[in-house]
Amino acid sequence: MKIAFISDIHGNAVALEAVLEDMKKKNIEKVFVLGDICYRGPEPKRALELIRSLQTKVIKGNADEWVVRGVQQGEVPDHALDMMRKERDWIYSKLDATDIDYLSQLPTELYLNEKGIELYAFHATPTDLFEVIPPNAEDRLLHEKVLSKKDATIYLYAHIHKPYIRYINGKVVMNIGSVGLPFDGVTKASYGVITIAESGFSTSIERVDYDTEKVMKQYSEVNYPNAEKMIQVLKKGSI
Repeated sequence: MKIAFISDIHGNAVALEAVLEDMKKKNIEKVFVLGDICYRGPEPKRALELIRSLQTKVIKGNADEWVVRGVQQGEVPDHALDMMRKERDWIYSKLDATDIDYLSQLPTELYLNEKGIELYAFHATPTDLFEVIPPNAEDRLLHEKVLSKKDATIYLYAHIHKPYIRYINGKVVMNIGSVGLPFDGVTKASYGVITIAESGFSTSIERVDYDTEKVMKQYSEVNYPNAEKMIQVLKKGSI
C-alpha cells in the first residue's frame, strides 16, 4: 500500500495538479492533506476545489486559519503584517461562504492505523498551528514538541516548507515539505509517501517538476497584492 501526504499548496493549483498526476503514475492508493490550501497563491479557489475533489481527510494549517479570521499581530514579523493582511483579504475575496465554512471546520490532527502502522499527522505541532520545528532541531525538542502527545510509529508534519526524514528512538519523524512554495532551494513540488508492505514500511520524499513560469505569470495577471515577492520565492525556491 502506498499512502501520500501533501500540504502547503498555498493556492498553487498548477503545482497541485502536477503532484496529483505524479501520484497516479506511482499508484498511490490513499492521500491525506495537512493544511495550508489557499493563502499566498494566484488560484486559491481552484486549489481548494482540487483538494475537496479528493474526498479525503484534510486538516487545518495556520494559513487556513488566517483565511478564516485574518492575520494577527505577533504571528508574523511586524514589517510584513500589513502586506500579509492585504494578501489574506485578496484570498478571502476569491472564496465564498461555503469555502470559508469548510476551512473553519477542519480538524487539527489526524491519527491513522494502516495495516498495523500507526501514523500521527498535524500541520506544525500537535498543539500549535504556528510553531516552527526546523529540520535541525535537537532530538530533545522533537521529542517534547512532536512525539510526546500521542504514541505512533510515524509522525508527519508540514508548515516549514523544508522536507526531511529523521529517526528518533525507533520513531520516524517526517516533514513532507510544500507542494506550492518550497523553501529548501529546490524549485519542485514536494510531498511524502509511506509504502507499507507485509515485511515493514518505507518512507520517501517525492519532488515533482511543474510549470513555475506559468504560475509566476498568474501572480501578475491576477494582480496579486505581493506578486513581485511571491514570484521571487518561486524562482529561488526559498524566502
